[in-house]
Amino acid sequence: MTRILTTAALGVFPVAAVAQEATEAAAPGFDQIGPYIMTTLLFLVGGFLVFWMAAGFAMLEAGLVRSKNVTMQLTKNIALFSIAAVMYYLVGFNLMYPGDGWIVPGWVGILILPTSLEPVGLAADAAALDYASVASDFFFQLMFCATTASIVSGTLAERIKLWPFLIFVVVLTGFIYPIEASWQWGGGWLSEMGFSDFAGSTLVHAAGGFAALAGAIVLGPRIGRYKDGRSIPMPGSNLALATLGTFILWLGWFGFNGGSQLAAGTVGDITDVGRIFANTNTAAAGGAIAALILTQIMYKKPDLTMVLNGALAGLVSITAEPLMPTLGGATLIGAIGGVIVVFTVPMLDKMKIDDVVGAIPVHLLAGIWGTLAVPLSNDGTSFITQIIGVVAIGAFVFVVSLVVWLILKAAGGIRVSEEAEVMGLDMAELGMEAYPDFGKG
Repeated sequence: MTRILTTAALGVFPVAAVAQEATEAAAPGFDQIGPYIMTTLLFLVGGFLVFWMAAGFAMLEAGLVRSKNVTMQLTKNIALFSIAAVMYYLVGFNLMYPGDGWIVPGWVGILILPTSLEPVGLAADAAALDYASVASDFFFQLMFCATTASIVSGTLAERIKLWPFLIFVVVLTGFIYPIEASWQWGGGWLSEMGFSDFAGSTLVHAAGGFAALAGAIVLGPRIGRYKDGRSIPMPGSNLALATLGTFILWLGWFGFNGGSQLAAGTVGDITDVGRIFANTNTAAAGGAIAALILTQIMYKKPDLTMVLNGALAGLVSITAEPLMPTLGGATLIGAIGGVIVVFTVPMLDKMKIDDVVGAIPVHLLAGIWGTLAVPLSNDGTSFITQIIGVVAIGAFVFVVSLVVWLILKAAGGIRVSEEAEVMGLDMAELGMEAYPDFGKG
């Protein structure tokens, strides 16, 4: 009160009061900034949950490879995430979301300048209040890009050289993934056609699976994996780590699917996020239970690795449409994903495609199933459109990845020597062991 009287006595108060009233009149109210704040927060929380999936992939792979290759898998996982972070900043984000900047409209965006964030201390009246902050959106979308690369890592474990693999990650995260994802999430031709993939059963998971499949074909199986028409088991080093990795991935998936609601500023949006969480969880449970029961029936004993991959397949399966199904429907969708894993793992072995961690059945095949299942609960989609999307993305990612792998093979080779493979990549490529106090696995 004293300050107002003093200011008024100086003859300044009337001018200041008018300016303050004008500012208040122009400033957005909470009904405008509230949705922006809540959606930005959703992206940040969802983003760091999906980031935690990087730890899940690392632990899962560390547990499913032999002890002599654990350090290499951990190195690959932290390196691929770091490369993805930089490539998505430099090229990927703007290539994936080109706006009006297409070289070929709806198909390929223009390679423009690196990602730019909002200025420090952005004022409400200068923000794009109809969505969320660019920084939060970039952070959230980056995690999906890195996940695509993580899928490739496990399939090609125990026999691929580090640096050719990381060069492939540069191409995958900077160009291959952003281009195919732009077809749907960037407003490209698949989006215009009506294709639906809510959080990326095909755009992320099947895409990573197709890239891994191309690499596995070029790379070939591990020494001794197949002999006299039989598949020789090569047990992982630590099933406790593999189980921990699976639970971490399960947790991170709530951010993966829940954040893909892309809005949290209304009662309807935040309620839908809760529904997505519940459906995501029950689909994972359905996949795990299906694999548990099926392996008991087929092999007379439950197989923990199949159960772990069954849970992950359930998660991948529900990712294309985690909002619309009922809890029962989500459980069934996930259970079918678990069944797919149990039947397709031995099928790949018959084809002599060596997938160390089972990423191709989990991410590629369950991802295709989940995408094709979308019309079962979402009547705004069609089976024909879903098939077109899966075929187009699969063909593009597989062919381009195959070309890149073949170029890398011709340029300097992608496979370690037989001696290095037998010794283990930890010592041969890195000179350090994950378990130096224990014997080699």
